[in-house]
This record gives sequence, structure tokens and C-alpha cells, in this order.
Amino acid sequence: MFSKVLIANRGEIALRVIRACQEMGVATVAVHSTADADAMHVRMADESVCIGPPAGTLSYLSVPAIISACEITGAEAIHPGYGFLSENADFVQVVEDHDLTFIGPTAEHIRIMGDKITAKETMKALGVPCVPGSEGGVPTVEAALELGDEIGYPLIVKATAGGGGRGMKLARSRDELTVAFRSARSEAKSAFGNDEVYIEKYLGTPRHIEVQVFGDGKGSAVHLGERDCSLQRRHQKVFEEAPGPAITPEMRAEIGKTCAEAVARINYAGAGTIEFLYENGEFFFIEMNTRLQVEHPVTEAVYGVDLVREQIRVAAGLPMHFTQDDLHLQGHAIEVRINAEKLPNFSPCPGRITTFHAPGGLGVRMDSALYSGYAIPPYYDSLIGKLIVHGFDREEALARLKRALGELIVDGVDTTVPLFHALVNEPDIQSGDYNIHWLEHWLETNLGGS
Repeated sequence: MFSKVLIANRGEIALRVIRACQEMGVATVAVHSTADADAMHVRMADESVCIGPPAGTLSYLSVPAIISACEITGAEAIHPGYGFLSENADFVQVVEDHDLTFIGPTAEHIRIMGDKITAKETMKALGVPCVPGSEGGVPTVEAALELGDEIGYPLIVKATAGGGGRGMKLARSRDELTVAFRSARSEAKSAFGNDEVYIEKYLGTPRHIEVQVFGDGKGSAVHLGERDCSLQRRHQKVFEEAPGPAITPEMRAEIGKTCAEAVARINYAGAGTIEFLYENGEFFFIEMNTRLQVEHPVTEAVYGVDLVREQIRVAAGLPMHFTQDDLHLQGHAIEVRINAEKLPNFSPCPGRITTFHAPGGLGVRMDSALYSGYAIPPYYDSLIGKLIVHGFDREEALARLKRALGELIVDGVDTTVPLFHALVNEPDIQSGDYNIHWLEHWLETNLGGS
């Protein structure tokens, strides 16, 4: 086992990793920008190193600064959390070149899954169901129109290097496809420096279902069920639950087995999430995230495992604590993402927290790095906390969520908490009858836009 781990991240996920390390008896190193000198993850770690000014490009994305922090402190391994450098294959290669251990998959697997065309081709070859569409990048408008005639409309044009909804355009007809193709390429070039796009059949009312997988890097892998992440705003998840309300035990076992076998065949190491669109009883692969997900706590709640601890164990060359036969779904869990944003426009709302009180009680978990007096900096993502609840069934989980939201106090800044107060009372949310378009429609009707 490692004696010391550096966490190349900030906020609640850095704190989450620090807690896992503390329970394992592993010393921790926090890195931070000058804006985060008073952050909770800095206070909680055994050591801390300032790696640059507030801008993420000059601190949390500075590979030389992070490697130097390892050398200064004697850290043997780096946990990337999520975001920042967590899916940067070049960074992983640098880590390995410096005889350090990256707590996550190999650079090769990150590269394969980081390019959406290569990822789709790989998964298709591994027996994972995929959305009908182009076999690779689509080079011209003419080729796009030909494909549209072949597979039918509506279609969606996506940047191969895309993410967060950028470089993604919908086309419901031939005329719209011409405009969408050119617009997606232009946006992709501007956002990612790569204008290659591909085309897929657009599903009208799908759910966003993701399967949690975990591999030991030696040919063995398991799945830990699925999460439903369909409640999204501008392709950003806000409400996640496990298990998915629309997924039967038989479906779960089948798609889980397919995903676990796929990652086992490529000797995948650590945590990964295979994401699907699900409609009319069918799963269609869209991408794989080669890292820990923001919503991993709901899976931990229903399976009773510590995914971060397992990441560290596998990276250290130790076996997983469990096999597939050891994993049994227990109850229902829901997570809501608390952002420092002002409704109804969801504009970032940094500022000083005057009062913070986390909810508690049976089945309630609050992952946050907030404290009273903390000043939320304006330089980073607006996520300030995750409220996770676990119950015997979905009805109990929703009741606990409603109760916990009533206990949560975050004064001094605007947050998205009022959104969740409203959502838990919606009949569709209570019944689990929603899809990836539901929240956008609800926001337009109830808040005058999204």
C-alpha cells in the first residue's frame, strides 16, 4: 500500500479522497491555488503545497507544478478526482514517466475512451450495444446527408472531442442537417481545437442510464448496477438515483454483465462508468468516463462499498475487496447537486458563506467542503455540495431527501436548493416518470427558461 497520496483536485472530491486515505492509514498531500489557501481540503490533509495562482490553467491543470509537489513531499501516487486532469492521458503518461502511480486507468484506456468515435468502435467490438450512426468521423455535408437518408431523422451531430453539450447539434430534416453539421464543426473547432464530428440517430424520449464498472487491471471486472441521471439541464446532471426507476432486475443483470465483460477483456483498472441512452427497453452506448463520477455516492449507498478505497487498493496492486457474487443491491439512493447559482438563470454566485449547517440523521450523507465563513472563489465550478440520501425503497429515499433539504442551511450565497424543494413535490419525480428532456421543459414552464 502507498504511504502517501497526493490529491490533484480541490473542493468536496479532494476531501472525499482524503477521508478514504485517512481510514486506510495513508498520508495525504493537498495541492491548492492561492485562492484556495483556506479551503477545507487544505485544512484536512496532512500536508499542503501551493501550486499557483487562482486560474485553473496555472494551478490545478499545471502538470509540472503537480509533479513537483509529489517530489517535494515524497508522495508515491496521485488521485485525480474528477474534472481537471482526471481524463488527461498525457498527464497519466507524465506521472508514469516520473515513477509515480496514477490512481485510475492506463493512459491507453483514457485515450481510447476519450475519443468518442474510437470509444464507440471499441465498445461495439466488445459486444456493447451502440446507437445507429456513422462508423467514424463524417468529413463533408454530402456524406452527412447520405447517412441521414440511410438511417433516418432526427439525427444528432456530435464533436468527437466533445463534452458538456458543446459541439452537439440536432437535425430533424435534411435542411437542418446541413446547418447543424456546419455549426457543430465550427463550435467543436473553437472549443476543442478539433472540428471532427460524427452522427448518430437521435432518440426522442430516452433516459440517461449509466453502469458503474470496476476492474482490477488483470482481466477481472464487476458491475455495480446502474444510475439514472436523466434529470439534466443543458446536458449537465442535477439529480441522480440508483437503481434506475425504469430498469428491471433482469435488465440490470444483463446490461451489467455485458459492461463488466467488456472492460474485463481490455484489462481495465479502477472505476469507470459506461453511459447509455435507454428507450423502449433498449440500451445504446454513448460514452465511457474513465474516472470516478460526481454521482458515485449513490452507488456506494446501495452496494455498501467505498469506491475510492477500491481505486487506491487496485492502483497499489492489491485485489478488489469483492467479486460479482458479493455485490447485492440494497434499497434506493438519490443525490442532488447543490450549486452556488442564482435562479432562474443559474448564474454563478460566488461569495462568503455566513452560515452552513449540513443535514443529518439516518440515511443522509452530505459531501461538501463548505464551512461557515468560507469564501467561495469565482474561478471554479459552481458545485459546492452533494446531498445523498438512502432508504429502504424509493419512497423512503424521497421522503428523506425532502426532510434533509429542509434541514440544510447555506446562507450568504444563492444556491440551487429551492429547485430541489420544488422537484421533490412534482408527481413525475415522485413516480420516476421522466426522461432527459423533462427538466428542461419543467424549467421553461416553471422558471421562465433554463
